[in-house]
Amino acid sequence: MHSAQIDQVRRFNRTVTQRVGVLHDHYLGRDRPIGEARLLWEIGGQGEDVRRLRERLGLDSGYVSRLLRSLEADGLVTVEPHPRDRRVRTVRLTDAGRAERATLDARSDELAGSLLEPLNEAQRARLVAAMAEVDRLLTAGTVTLDTVDPGHPDALYCLRSYFTELQERFETGFDPERSLLPDAGELTPPRGEFLVARLHGEPVGCAGLKLPPGAPAEIKRMWVAPRARRLGLGRRFLIELEARAARHGRTLLRLDTNKALTAAIGLYHSCGFQEVPAFNDEPYAHHWFEKRVTAPPAALQE
Repeated sequence: MHSAQIDQVRRFNRTVTQRVGVLHDHYLGRDRPIGEARLLWEIGGQGEDVRRLRERLGLDSGYVSRLLRSLEADGLVTVEPHPRDRRVRTVRLTDAGRAERATLDARSDELAGSLLEPLNEAQRARLVAAMAEVDRLLTAGTVTLDTVDPGHPDALYCLRSYFTELQERFETGFDPERSLLPDAGELTPPRGEFLVARLHGEPVGCAGLKLPPGAPAEIKRMWVAPRARRLGLGRRFLIELEARAARHGRTLLRLDTNKALTAAIGLYHSCGFQEVPAFNDEPYAHHWFEKRVTAPPAALQE
């Protein structure tokens, strides 16, 4: 990163915090700071469990507990253990909490309007488009990649979602029993790895790396949830798996795909994969790809 980029980000942060009023303890003119206001909005009309609130907002449990105690003291929320699991706490808005949330919503609309009102139509369009791009890029930066066992609940959720999508998109449908699916042992060390992407603690993608002895590495079962697309996650998976294959001493990385997955095919080409003759008997594959990979410099591996 360049110092000029760091300076621009900090300048942007200063401008935004001043314009949206987060420097004040009485956010939007109400008698509460922005942390409490945001928590009321996130709880929503149906309530939410405290753990999910922490993950969604990226806050530590102590801070969330303090915010909830303050809201509870003001009569805006109730916090109760889940009836089936007392370790899980559920927070819900009271009638007063719903009224406060509605007021905050209305004032948030007014604030947004005040940011747009001084601008002409062309400037408004530019600002809204720029905000959408910033939101997309900042969201992309919050996605985490974790190595998990293929039997982990998040991994199973991603794989089920992936198979369901293939069933809908392939001309012939998709039957996992017919596909050359790797078994769980082929995607666990030392024979492979399985990655799950999470956004605010929720699984939004997966990708597997097979490391068969004496053979090229293979990428298997790469999927990104529709709500997480356009965040660059597919490319990030490829870069990460390529680096891991290289660290395992592999010099060739392979994958296969179906003709219906046109966006994926375009991604593979743009990431340097070359189309090659079929190297397996996958019944759902129409295209096979390879890429030469090299290990990073020793200093970067440490």
